[in-house]
Amino acid sequence: MIVFRIIGWIFVLLGLAAFGYDLWRWLIEGQAFGLITGGELWFMLDRESLNVTQAVIQRYIWAWLWDPAIVTVLLWPACLTLLGFGLILLILFRRRRRRLFD
Repeated sequence: MIVFRIIGWIFVLLGLAAFGYDLWRWLIEGQAFGLITGGELWFMLDRESLNVTQAVIQRYIWAWLWDPAIVTVLLWPACLTLLGFGLILLILFRRRRRRLFD
């Protein structure tokens, strides 16, 4: 399960990068401090994939899944969401210690 641990570390690093971006906007650009939402970050990185994902989920999977469920997650702060998901993966797939004596 090392693959999931690596993915977990990638999400942790992405969460820290998103928090670094928030700090950058606050300290360097002089904007009011605020955490960027996941939807805003996704829109900045690739707006076409966000629109395509919304269309596919609403048309072919389940319309209810997009509006209350995924939109709620996209409105959460990106750094906390990425960090949280990464930490959950790291905890679930942590290296288990072997017992010498059973």
